[in-house]
Amino acid sequence: MTDPFNQAEDARKELIAGDDAEGRLDAWLAEALQGEFSRNRIKALIEQGAVEVNGKAVSEPKRKIRPGDSVVIALPEPEDAEPQGEDIPLDVLYEDDDLIVIAKPAGLVVHPGAGNWTGTLVNALIHHCGMSLSGIGGVRRPGIVHRLDKDTSGVMVVAKNDNAHRHLAAQFADHGRSGPLERAYQAVVWGRPRSLAGTIDAALGRAADRTRRAVKRDDSADAREAITHYEVLERYGEKPDATCLASLVECRLETGRTHQIRVHMAHIGHPLIGDPEYGGSFKTKANLLPEPARGLVNGFHRQALHAYLLAFEHPATEEVMHFEAPLPEDLEEMLEALRAI
Repeated sequence: MTDPFNQAEDARKELIAGDDAEGRLDAWLAEALQGEFSRNRIKALIEQGAVEVNGKAVSEPKRKIRPGDSVVIALPEPEDAEPQGEDIPLDVLYEDDDLIVIAKPAGLVVHPGAGNWTGTLVNALIHHCGMSLSGIGGVRRPGIVHRLDKDTSGVMVVAKNDNAHRHLAAQFADHGRSGPLERAYQAVVWGRPRSLAGTIDAALGRAADRTRRAVKRDDSADAREAITHYEVLERYGEKPDATCLASLVECRLETGRTHQIRVHMAHIGHPLIGDPEYGGSFKTKANLLPEPARGLVNGFHRQALHAYLLAFEHPATEEVMHFEAPLPEDLEEMLEALRAI
């Protein structure tokens, strides 16, 4: 899970509107960026949610700029060679002329990048959809309006034309605050949160290792608001003192930051089982489990996280559409073993 800022955090640029700032946001940005992007390209970036004004995402290029406004734009990375279609099987949940909804398996990278120039979801989509994918996402991300980590499975929607891309991107930029967008995940975590339901409100930013994220003070330069709502669905190996060995937790996102659920659950002391980045120190807890759960947990080498539900407004019909993807076989097998404890 993610928005345009997650996709291009290495190239975020903040601009402060001067005392003489006026007119449309897209025109002002085109001038402020000194020709780095055309006005049409900037307009597209605004429409896909890659621009924030005073800390809030905007999607209207004609929004008026005012003196003192803080404008942050997530600049796209340099475009590389155009990816080619590859015959990679897709689990298609729904498809029409505007969009395609798929259940992404764990292990599949969403778009080409360093170390993964082929074998990605984008390569599979190009083969499946041909030239119908939206171009707003750029050469490396045709049709992509949000993404899941490589080792996170679950539901994704992809735009097949620019109008659908703009409409969907605006919904993701809004994070469902004023529209029907819904994203829900299931995660298997170590232990059990003290409260069976709650909200984690902790800003995130880059860690010392730039591939990771960490909880930051609100006044840190790179701190970005991050809010996760969670509810404990099942508990495994429960003890008389109400603690337990592991839990199945539903997480719903109010923001969409890189690694948000993984960092937030680790922050409250309950990292995801199998998470190599944020749960490594909990690996020995598997020794407390009986077989076969112990063997299955020890052999689970990815974060136990699945995006099981996605809802959004269809960009053409305005119908609210709901999609669910069942748990992948490896995660379901591990849960069955935990339930048997």
